[in-house]
Amino acid sequence: MSLWGDRDMNDRVVDGPADAPAAVLLAHGANQPMDSPFMTYFARGLAAAGLRVVRFEFPYMERRRRTGAKAPPDKAVVLERTWRDVADEHGDRPFVMGGKSMGGRAAAPLADALGASGLLVLGYPFHPAGRPAEAPRRAQPLSALETPALICQGERDSMGGRSTVSDLGLSAAVRLHWLPDGDHSFTPRKKSGHTEADNLESALWAGIRFVRRVTGLDADSVAAD
Repeated sequence: MSLWGDRDMNDRVVDGPADAPAAVLLAHGANQPMDSPFMTYFARGLAAAGLRVVRFEFPYMERRRRTGAKAPPDKAVVLERTWRDVADEHGDRPFVMGGKSMGGRAAAPLADALGASGLLVLGYPFHPAGRPAEAPRRAQPLSALETPALICQGERDSMGGRSTVSDLGLSAAVRLHWLPDGDHSFTPRKKSGHTEADNLESALWAGIRFVRRVTGLDADSVAAD
């Protein structure tokens, strides 16, 4: 079995060594599957750091893969049930749960209850694009969170940039790692002087340090702010 992109019996995509001391469970965003370039970049980067990384899809995305027919994301109860099933499958070692945008948001209300070592979100959708008034409601799971969390967020994310997130009163357990001039996928504008590659790498290394710290692999590592 290789270290890259194997499918397990539940049709998850698994990267990294089978005997890794900790696992990272990653869910996709609303419109991209588990093997999108963005998801693959982070899964393989985390795996290269010696972690077991498990990607999975929610039922609506599984159906889209089979039939080609697009459908909106599943209701919250279905997303929650899927997350619980995946966590149950991989609870034999310390694990961090999270993912891209919607996938990470769906994990946030469950992190404490499922005993996750940490929550890692790659672009939290604090509000729908153009509707910042909804941010306090969407941020509620992060306000009372006790599980350590790292959110990698673009500074000009249309679903929650610096100006919006700074006033939300998030839990002290939540750290934000800001990507310069990044959008919801961390891509900056050319005129900013920053690059997408630099932002992706910055988010990846912040994630690696965070996972290693919260799972006890590197007690001296501190996630970047």
